[in-house]
Amino acid sequence: MTFEYPTEDWLPLSGIQHFVFCRRQWALIHIEQQWQENALTAEGRIMHKRVDDPFFTEKRTGVIVARSVPVSSPLLGLSGVCDVVEFTQSKDGVQLPGRDGYFQSTPVEYKRGREKNDPCDEAQLCAQAMCLEYMLAVSIPVGYLYYARTRHRVTVELTEQLRALLVKAADEMHAYY
Repeated sequence: MTFEYPTEDWLPLSGIQHFVFCRRQWALIHIEQQWQENALTAEGRIMHKRVDDPFFTEKRTGVIVARSVPVSSPLLGLSGVCDVVEFTQSKDGVQLPGRDGYFQSTPVEYKRGREKNDPCDEAQLCAQAMCLEYMLAVSIPVGYLYYARTRHRVTVELTEQLRALLVKAADEMHAYY
């Protein structure tokens, strides 16, 4: 039997990025509630407002773009919001209400800065993908990170190594919490 966290024990999915970057930073923000906005975090919050409209869906060149998509996984004990989920037609996808055919879902996470030399952003994206996989009963092989500073989109392969890192981090977060 697979263990599932009860909903009252779910942690914010956004904490994965902080935790993988620095466990102390995560604890200060998520356990001790020691958070103070600065110019950089304000800039990020404003950037996210642009994509943070759950009632806005658009179709661009065959891609359905949904914003602020709530996701969760009792297996990971995480819940949060995907900035964007893109749906492209695919025989291996899921059916969408009011749409003909099947669609592959791909999460897109928006970041204020630029690419990092550590896997913290990739881990957060992987958590979003694994929550979507749980909710939609599909496999998601890739996701995208969009960096506002460089205006560059990075393809992230959701490898077994990245998934293992994410599961280990989520388990450790729960143990600390």
